[in-house]
Amino acid sequence: MELRDIEIFLTLARELHFGRTAERLYVTPARVSQAVKKQERGIGGALFERTSHHVRLTPLGQQLHDDLLPAYQALRHGLERAAQTARGAPDVLRLGMISSNTGDLRPVLDEFAARRPGCTVQIRAVAYDDPFARLRDATVDVLLVWLPIEEPDLTVGPVVCTEPVVLVVSATHRLAARASVSYEDLADEAVVTGASPAYWRQALIPALTPSGRPIPAGPSVSDGTQLFAVVATGEAVCPAFAHGTRYYARPDIAYVPIHDAPLSHWAFCWRSDTETDTIRTLASTAADLGPLTL
Repeated sequence: MELRDIEIFLTLARELHFGRTAERLYVTPARVSQAVKKQERGIGGALFERTSHHVRLTPLGQQLHDDLLPAYQALRHGLERAAQTARGAPDVLRLGMISSNTGDLRPVLDEFAARRPGCTVQIRAVAYDDPFARLRDATVDVLLVWLPIEEPDLTVGPVVCTEPVVLVVSATHRLAARASVSYEDLADEAVVTGASPAYWRQALIPALTPSGRPIPAGPSVSDGTQLFAVVATGEAVCPAFAHGTRYYARPDIAYVPIHDAPLSHWAFCWRSDTETDTIRTLASTAADLGPLTL
């Protein structure tokens, strides 16, 4: 079995979809099908059950997957380390973050360090007005952002953490003393804008309240400094994430839970065409630990 065929098999075992596997590996679905059939002929048994509705591993396929994956990862790791040594390049992973709550990620980062000894993780701040630009210009390798992510050139990894949504208001705002608020309350407030792409705003700040009233758009900001300047004066309010209550406590700002907001989900993402073994190790670490509850 050639290395490329092993990569196709392992990717299909993860995706369980011929089209997505082809997209991930930049080959045709026919190439994926040919590789699987070749492997099954060589081994002498079916590796996947395939119908018009689903693809899944057979017991034989699961056994092969479990045996091959560690060896494949070790081989890729060895090749990448050799290439880095030849280039004189250190083993570095640049992690872009919109927020600065790095401490919340400590379980993932510590386990990653144990699995990838010698790799240095460098945290890079990313503005939320154009966050994916840092991936596309290769100034970060991986980005931690909230879902959804609907970018065809990016791979979305496992959910890293979940947390509630809160409303950020001035400490003197009429809502500041409330035990909680509803999205219905936003119909009477200017709400900060600026997050890009547009589907992010819709996920965090719907266009309409539950009763159908429009939620007014307020001033546009691109980072936390601008956000706090606008909110602290009472010019606008802003739904945000609950870790801010711990990392961005200020005397002129209050955080009020939004009781009808769904939990936010944060995930790693990266450019599909620059995926490395280091990135895969980070993703598998997060997947194995499961989502952290913040």
